[in-house]
Parts: sequence; C-alpha cells; structure tokens
Amino acid sequence: MSTTSAPDQEKKDSVRRPGELNARELARWGWRQLTSMRTALILLLLLALAAVPGSLIPQDGVDSLKADQWREAHTTLTPIYEKLGLFNVYSTPWFAAIYLLLMVSLVGCIIPRCLVYARAMRAEPPATPAKLTRLPDSTTYVTDEEPAEVLAAARKQLRGYRIRKEVSTSSTTGEQSVSAEKGYLREAGNLIFHMSLIIVLVAFATGSLFGYKGGVIVLVGEEYGFANELSQYDDFKPGSLFAPEDLDDFSFKIDDFKAEWLSTGAGAGTARGFNSKIRYTTGSSEEKSYDLRVNHPLTIGGTDVFLLAHGYAPVITVRDGNGDVAYSGPTIFLPQSQNLLSFGVVKAPYASPEELGFQGLFYPFEGTVDGEPVNLMGDIGDGSHAMLSLQGFRGDLNLDAGPQSVYALDTSKANMMSPDETGKAFNLRLGETAELPDGLGSISFDDVQQWNRVQISKSPGKEWALLGVSLALVGLLGSLFIRPRRVWVRARRVDGRTLVEIAALDRSGGGDTAAVVTGLAETLRGARTQEENR
Repeated sequence: MSTTSAPDQEKKDSVRRPGELNARELARWGWRQLTSMRTALILLLLLALAAVPGSLIPQDGVDSLKADQWREAHTTLTPIYEKLGLFNVYSTPWFAAIYLLLMVSLVGCIIPRCLVYARAMRAEPPATPAKLTRLPDSTTYVTDEEPAEVLAAARKQLRGYRIRKEVSTSSTTGEQSVSAEKGYLREAGNLIFHMSLIIVLVAFATGSLFGYKGGVIVLVGEEYGFANELSQYDDFKPGSLFAPEDLDDFSFKIDDFKAEWLSTGAGAGTARGFNSKIRYTTGSSEEKSYDLRVNHPLTIGGTDVFLLAHGYAPVITVRDGNGDVAYSGPTIFLPQSQNLLSFGVVKAPYASPEELGFQGLFYPFEGTVDGEPVNLMGDIGDGSHAMLSLQGFRGDLNLDAGPQSVYALDTSKANMMSPDETGKAFNLRLGETAELPDGLGSISFDDVQQWNRVQISKSPGKEWALLGVSLALVGLLGSLFIRPRRVWVRARRVDGRTLVEIAALDRSGGGDTAAVVTGLAETLRGARTQEENR
C-alpha cells in the first residue's frame, strides 16, 4: 500500500493548471454562484416565464372541461403539451426545480446580507474625511461663533441622523467635527422585499402540498345540490400531502341563477353580471343564503367556492322501440362560444332493440341565415326560440371498450340515422317529439335547466401569501424612496474666526445632496442671526 507524503502532495498541488479547481473549491464556487443576487434575479425571471403557459393554456387543476376542449381542438399539439406537462404546469418537475433553486438562492443570498446589515446597524458613521471640500457637494462659510457652538447647532439640525459618538478635537486650531448618517432602512427595505419572496414561495408551496382544487357542475334548482365529498366532484386535484379528512363539512344548493345580457354593441348576445343564489349548510348548522358571483367566492372554513361558468342542460327523454324510457333527464351541454351555442351527447345503451346515441348542438336563441341555423344570443328568454339539433346513431356505441367521457360519443361501430333519407339531424323545438326510423322509438325535448360550474378549493397559507405580498410592497417602497446619505460638519479656528465646512454624500445615487448642504448651511447661519437679534 503506497502513501503520498506531504511534500509530494504539495508538489502535486503546485503543478495544477491555472483555473483548475478541486472538488471542494468547485462546490464553493457553485454555491457562491447559486446564492448571488444575479442568479436569484435570473431564477425569478425563469419562474415568471415558466408560469406563462399556466395562464395561456387551460389547466386540469383549474378547469378540466376547458382543458379537454382544448385537447380536442388541438390534436396535433396535445401530445407535445402532454409530454411537457403544460396542462399541469405547476406540478411539473421542471417548474419544481426552478422553484426550489430560487428558494435556495434567496435563502443563501439573504442570510449573509442580514448579518452584514446587523453589523452596519451597530457601527458608527464613518469619521470625517480630511478634505471635505473635495467632495462633489460641499460648502464653506466663516462665522464668529465658537466651533463648539456651531457643532451643537449642527447636531440639533441633524436630529434625524445617527451621530458619531466621537468628536475629533485639535488643540492648536480648536477643530471639531460632526459625522452623521441616515437611510439605514433602505437596506432593510431590500431585505424585507427578498424575505417576502420567500414567504410567498413557502405559502404557495404549502397550499400546493396540503390544499386541493376540484370542479363540479351543479344544476340550478336541483334538489340534492352538492355535498363536499370526493365522490361528488367531476374532477379533483389534491395536493401531495392532502388527506380526505381535510375536506370541510358543508353542502349547498343553487336555487336560482341570473345573468345580465348585452343587447347592443359588439358584445350583443353575451352575458355579464352573473349571480347565483345558493343555500348552504355547514355540518349541523342552520341553512344560510349567499349570492355567489364572479370574484366574490363563498368562504366556508378554509374552503372557497368560486363561480366559474354557466350553461344550459336541455331535459331530453328517449324512448326505445318498446315504448320504455331508455334515457331521461337534464343533459349538460358545454358552451362552444360566448353566446352559449353548446354541444352535448345523449347515450341510451339499454334501449331495445338497438343501442341509441345522439350528439349535436343546442341553440338557446336560434335564427336562420341563408337557410342555415345560427345562434343569435345566449339568453333563452321564454324558450320559444330554443332548438336542439341532434345527429342520431343506432347500434354498438362501443361502451365496452373502456371508460368514455360523458361529453363524447364513439360512433365507430354505430350507424347514422335521421328523420328522413336526407341524412339531416333531428331538429326539435321546446316541447316537440321526433319519431325514430324503423320503429326504434322517439326522442323529445321537454324542458331546459341551467347549470353552474363551480370550483371548490382549499389553499392553506394564502394568508401568509397576502402578508408576503404586502411586505414586498412595503420593502419595495422603502428601497425606492429612502435615500442613504452621510453629512459632515467641521468647524475650526482660522485667523481668529471659525471656518465651517459642510459636505454630504449620497450612497444610492440620484439624491440631491446639494440641497441638503445648502439648506444646512443656511440654517446654521440663520441660527446665529436669530441669536444676535434677540
């Protein structure tokens, strides 16, 4: 077994190439780069850029219906976006990596700066420079006052500054000086701003780990409404550390829904001013009422209920060839445009003698342009202009192939059917019934209900996030408007009179220290004049 002696090791170290680092030095260099302010700013920019897709692309955790519609409309991009995780941006490994690196960078950057700031707060202002008149902003004047009197007046005027305890004195010239400094809170503002970023990041991380988001479509006027249980959700995205017992105990019903419809202008036919009147209970408490509006969520415990969207659910009844009801009830149709032209699917797999399926459009207010039906507006009014236009299918709906979306119909094994040989759709006005060909039954359009899509979310730490944002604003204002500056006043006897030198230095740049110097000089002169006038 061979060993390397100390001289041999020193010789080996001495022949290292310029710039070559060993493992320890490389780790130290990497840590310094990661914890530099420049790296923190770059990571903050990357985090902002990484969040952009989450704002532009529908997210599964926010509105899964819109995300599914986006996938159907962009079949080419969807596989690429799925691999990149762009439908769940905030849960992707690359977003988490930027998030964690930013946290480490901020902590590693702030702690040393806090220690330096603590030492600076305890330190005295620097001593008076030997040549005050060489500073950019300085002035001098001569007075008959004694140096001690000038310095006493200067201390009084510099009351808002921190004064150096030691005052230099020369026995030959009677020289005395005052050294003062203010603006220490500017660096405190910078530190508060960066600490607030950590608070916000930790708060959002807490919400992502322990919180959840879920969505559900609730029919207006439905008797059973919604109970806050996992089985009631249409889609549910829990945090990594979420537990089912974290769900708050409540339920609600939507009694009525009103929307204000625009009748003129470029937005004619679209809605604004949504209001859902709901009744809710928490545990065994009494029932309460609430007007649920956009950006005015209902808060129950730590859970928020948001109103996201609304639409129509035509009440459809399908009877099979035996006259039995194969399908009946309100059917959710999803809006395809702002005027609520909606698409929906009806499946009657137990119809006899053949399975029956329908898909098509619901027109809340149908009109005709060049012989083709168009939807004029989203307000259904009295329902006299509402129309269902459904394409019918008979045969195998391929339901045995696996789970299918309730908003999609697999027609690969089915045959199309129509009310006549032209292949047109079944067009039904409210209250109408159409007979299916070959004695397969009938389909009727009985009524229309409204539905609301609500998001139910719990985000622990949101109060801390608000605190962090507030502190960030306070820190930013402090760092922008607090001007750290130093002021010196020296007085000494020259030819039987007192020569007073005043100078100031702005440490942040851009400060008007010339006005500080001029104002202090005029004040000190004026104090002497007032004293003589008395």
